[in-house]
Amino acid sequence: MTIRSWTKSAVTAVFLACAAVVLAVHAGCEGIERAEARPKPTAAPGTLDLDVPPIMRGTVASESIVLGYQPVVARGYGLVVGLQGTGSRDIPPDLRSHMIAEMAKRGIGSESTGWGDLKPEQMLNSEDTAIVVVEAVVPPAAVQGTPFDIRVFADSRTGTTSLEGGQLYTTELRPGPLRVGRAQSRTIALARGPIFLNPFAEPGSMGRDSIDRRTGRVLQGGVVTTDIPMKLRLATPSHTRASLLQSAINAHFPQEPGQMGDTAHGESDEAIEIKVPPSYRGKTREFVKLLQHSTIRLAGVESVAASIRRIVISDPTSVEAASWRWEALGSRALPIIRDLYDYPSEPQRLAALRAGANLNDALVVRPLIDMANSASKDSRRKAVALLSGMGPNPRIDYALRDLLDDTDLEIRIASYEALIERDDPFLIRMNIDGKFMLDLIESDYPMIYISQLGKPRIAVFGTDLAVEIPVFASLWSNRLMLTADLDDEEIEVYYREQDQIQGAISQVEPQLAALVPFLAHDTTIESPDPGLGLSYAQTVGAIYQIWRQGALKADFKAEQDRILAAILEQRQQERPEERPEFSDPDFDVINPDRTFEENPPVGDQNYSDLDRLQPTVPR
Repeated sequence: MTIRSWTKSAVTAVFLACAAVVLAVHAGCEGIERAEARPKPTAAPGTLDLDVPPIMRGTVASESIVLGYQPVVARGYGLVVGLQGTGSRDIPPDLRSHMIAEMAKRGIGSESTGWGDLKPEQMLNSEDTAIVVVEAVVPPAAVQGTPFDIRVFADSRTGTTSLEGGQLYTTELRPGPLRVGRAQSRTIALARGPIFLNPFAEPGSMGRDSIDRRTGRVLQGGVVTTDIPMKLRLATPSHTRASLLQSAINAHFPQEPGQMGDTAHGESDEAIEIKVPPSYRGKTREFVKLLQHSTIRLAGVESVAASIRRIVISDPTSVEAASWRWEALGSRALPIIRDLYDYPSEPQRLAALRAGANLNDALVVRPLIDMANSASKDSRRKAVALLSGMGPNPRIDYALRDLLDDTDLEIRIASYEALIERDDPFLIRMNIDGKFMLDLIESDYPMIYISQLGKPRIAVFGTDLAVEIPVFASLWSNRLMLTADLDDEEIEVYYREQDQIQGAISQVEPQLAALVPFLAHDTTIESPDPGLGLSYAQTVGAIYQIWRQGALKADFKAEQDRILAAILEQRQQERPEERPEFSDPDFDVINPDRTFEENPPVGDQNYSDLDRLQPTVPR
């Protein structure tokens, strides 16, 4: 055998031996019992899986969720009276029985209440009355006495054709679906007041346009009768953690004069009852936000504020949470954030300005005014709103007055709303027979602005805004006419009531400051000045028609009706059964497995954040 052939054979043998070793090792390994992959740990029964972002660690929201803080859709069957034969006596038997019982509860038909001469059956059989469905979105966590707007529409099973001129009798509102009889949830609110129809509808012209007269609103017609309950549920039940949270919340929100009990009261190892302090009534959203963003451990405020500052500078998506956290920390956070008042990036700057404004830091005024004058449109509007809530300061008042002449229409309206909030004497305000407020505003841009929510208002931008002369305007099938020749100093106003044959003629100054009060004023012995006695909706409709006919050289803007939008939004989120907090004191948790981003304890579905304004009404 040659050396070369031996070497080749040796190499082959070594290779085969190595292969055998490898196969043997592999076979041996196959017999080893491998450790199975560990399952991800799951939350223990009774706990919630809260996944909060870094900026929210150490807060109340990182340990608990808020229960009971959702807008509540409340409904009820009501009775509208005072109609002119447009109601209906055609009522389903079960609904008729229900209404008779409800009317009896209100004292109708009882001698002791002064309604003995009028029986429920008589009222229901009159075509001057109508059965309506009343519904509204009750503000979240609202306390007793909170007012709100309501929506009213004729029951579809009746023959009611119009609610024009009607008055809603006191109606009980309950959460959940409409029911008759005794199987109902408890009453949480009452509703009553004059029906406000579409203000652009021609009075008495049913069938001559496409406007729905079977639907209306009662502005500020609802009132909460019982506090809407609210609780915190701890993510991990623990008496120690519940006590810690309770102490932290009460330190942030100490008991105020007139407040019954502490803000936070522990009920068990997993539930804490929350009461809205008196200073936050009407501002429950702000209270809940501050509650959630409050730091549990009260030491080291400055270091916490600085940590939040570092996070928000590197992560602009956390600006809203940062702003609330700074505000919850209080005035000791101000030195940490003041240099952000002039920060180049708008989101971080606005976050710091918002916290500073809500903490009423005087140093925030100058940069906030700068933002209100020069920034993106959305930031400008937010800056104006922040200025409105700050304490007395002439510099703020003068800045807002200057913005009444801004080239942007919505900024002008936002500034007007801010001055109303600040009760600024610069605005001329006239209470027109208790029906609505007429606001006269000095501005270089003539405009008429109509509110359709809350307190009724007609705002006239341009104190000298007047009907153009000469004028001939015919409204409402010639029942209301305005005429004036070129040399006339006053307008001749002809008006005929809908059910009258003869009309009357009056002379009125052309300025809206005189014309609007004339249209709405009720002439009485105590107040003998002439007037047509129109309702708020009719007055708005008259001004609108005069504007459409070109007799008013101004923009016309109407506040958007958000009631229906809010109701429809909440309908989509409702459970088919009754809200648990009105039947179960322990608050059934619907979906405990939530993340902070996917389903935050307080969502952004707050209906008050919807866009308030419609486009300018076209001529």
